[in-house]
Formats: sequence, C-alpha cells, structure tokens
Amino acid sequence: MRSKGRALEGACTGGPRVRFHLYYDAELAIRQAQADILTSASLPLRTCRVRMDDLRVINGPPVMFTGAVASRDQRLGTALLADGGRVAYALTGTGPFLLVASGWLSHLEWGWAMPADRLFHSALASGRTLVRYDRPGCGLSDPYEGPRTMALELATIGAVTDALGATTFDLLGWSLGAAVAAQWAADRPETVRRMVLYGGWATGAAIGDEDSKRHLLGLVATHWGLGSDLLTDLFAPETDAGTRRALAQYQRAASSAETAVALLGLAYDLDVRPALARVTAPTLVLHRRGDRAAPAAQSQVLADTIPGAELVELEGRSHLPAMGDAEAVVEQVRRFLGLPRLRRAVPTSLTPRQTEVAALVAEGLTNRELAERLGITERSAESHLERIRLRLGFRSRSQVAAWYVSREPDK
Repeated sequence: MRSKGRALEGACTGGPRVRFHLYYDAELAIRQAQADILTSASLPLRTCRVRMDDLRVINGPPVMFTGAVASRDQRLGTALLADGGRVAYALTGTGPFLLVASGWLSHLEWGWAMPADRLFHSALASGRTLVRYDRPGCGLSDPYEGPRTMALELATIGAVTDALGATTFDLLGWSLGAAVAAQWAADRPETVRRMVLYGGWATGAAIGDEDSKRHLLGLVATHWGLGSDLLTDLFAPETDAGTRRALAQYQRAASSAETAVALLGLAYDLDVRPALARVTAPTLVLHRRGDRAAPAAQSQVLADTIPGAELVELEGRSHLPAMGDAEAVVEQVRRFLGLPRLRRAVPTSLTPRQTEVAALVAEGLTNRELAERLGITERSAESHLERIRLRLGFRSRSQVAAWYVSREPDK
C-alpha cells in the first residue's frame, strides 16, 4: 500500500534509523513515533529508547508502510480543545457512530496492541464506527497540567464529536467514563441515541472509604510502579500474570503519575446524581457482580434513577470490560444497540512452538535467521508466523513482537 504524505525518521539507541510513512496527521505522528519505533520489527524491542527531540518530520516521495504503521487498522486523528490542546481519537469499523468514554487512563496505540483490548473493541465496531479517544494528558493527546473537572471531560467529548461531524451517536461509558457519559446524556439529550453504562457509579464518594482513597492516591503519587501493579490486580484479577504485567505497563505508558493521581481524584469527586433524572436516552446499565473497583450498589442507583434504564448483572470480577468474560459484555451491548450476535472471538494464546517463534521474532530475527535457529526451512518459518498472526488477529510481525514482550518482560 502506498500513499502520498510525509515520513517520519527517528533513531533508536543502539540501533539503526527507521523511517515510517504517515497516512494521518503528521503532527500527531510525532507524538506516536515512540510507540511506532518500539514496535518496529527491525529493532530489539527491549533496549529501544527514543527521545522526541531526536525525531523530525521529513518530506519525500511515498514509501512503503513499515512496522506498526503498516499494520494499523484503526484510523487516527486529532480534535482541538478551546485552548488549542489536541485530543487524539481513533476510529474503527463503519456505520453509525458509537463513542466510548473510557475509564481512568488510556493509550490508543498501546491498547490496540493488546489482543484482548483490540478484540473487544473490534467486536463493538462490527456494524458501528467505534470512536475512542485519549483524555488530555493521556496517551497520544497533548500534555495537560490544568485542573481535572467534569467540564473538561464534556469539552473533550464535544471536541471529538465536532471534529467528526457526529451530531447523534450511541454512547458507551465505563468506569469513570460512565459518570461522564451520564452527564453528557443529561446535558445534551438530542445527541444520544442509546447509552450503555458499564462498571460505573453515580457518586465517587461511594468508592471505598476515605482512608483507602488517601493511601491509594499517595501510593500512585510516590510509587507509580507499585501503584499501577496494585490497581491492575484490582481491575483485572481474572487475568494471567503476563496480562497483568502488560496492563500495568500500559497504565504507566498512558500517563504520568501526576495525571494518574489527578484523574483518580476526579473519579472520587464526581457526583452525577442530580443529572440522572434528566437522561432521556434508552439506557442499559451493566455491572459484574464481583467487581471490587466499583460497588454494584452504584449501578443499581444508576438504573433506579435514570428513567426506564435496564440493569443487567454479569458474572465475573474484572472491572475492565475487555478482561474476563468480555464476550458477555459485548453480547449485551450489541443486543441493546440492535446489532446481530458475533461468532466467538479468536483465541489469544499460542502453542509452545508458536510461543518459541514469537520469542525469536521479539529478538528481531528475520525469517531466515529464525529458520536457521530452529532448523527448519524459511518457508516453514513464514508459515509459523502467519498462523501466529491469524491466531492473535494481527497483521504484522511487529505486533507479534510487541505482544510477546508485553507478556514475557522478564524472559
């Protein structure tokens, strides 16, 4: 695939320079360059470090897509806030808009590189144009050091929908995003066709006692690594150790400790109870019975206060909708939006031989080098890699490498 545009060039410590063709906003690409270079198949992923100051946008003739840029099947763009700050958003699928107001932290690129997260959102995007975005200060969006308020949350949704020309859309809010979605639906009822709230709350005061909140905020502020590990155990207790490590890394990649603390504080401070009775959109409230991050009683409050809302309790303990029995969440959302059921998602685990191949890909070996190492033909190596890509739902070897590194960081 070729396309006109600009290219990005960057250097990786201890490795060659790489060049990426950009088929989306070139300024946004500068902010994405670190993630793109880290997932380039030609570089040793464990040692690659890129400084944004080392990157430059260069003009030149069209080049072939390479690395993570080549494999990306989410369409990226930016929206502008009133102060000029840029908010990154991603589109997946086709059809009427389904906007996702996500939980605490997000990173559009890192999230898309995680099989469970990508499969979850891809399933929601079948029959819809799924819209995801990174809050100011998170992921690919511009840095932000101002106060965290509901007004900023609503302005972010407004900026993204305005950029897309989306005058009406379905709305899915989960965790912190559930309160934001409910407030938006109350304030802008003409824009929301249907709304789904998952793992949410009406008032943050109900999320744990004051001592627990203070200790958690202090831990995240002073030991972001330990804090992200603790929160991952809380958010995704049903996942394996490798996935939990990847989720903790994802949180740290999504924001600084300061931003994480500010958004946690916002989650604790929000109270949308006065707005709920003004919601007119048909609403589905979903909650997993064993969710320890958000009290089930708060979903009951949402369902009882929003006129005509439907409450469905699901089995499971994971707070993150893409973890645990994500298929049950997808099924309920699609049912409520009037979309057909999907076939079961592809598996996200590998055979021992496929895991061995993925490990060698993560080391940066070419197919020829991989074949020599394993004592097989180059064609057999290509076949192994193709089966891995199909099994994980990936389109490039760079995604396979990033997936293996995220799950096996110590090996």
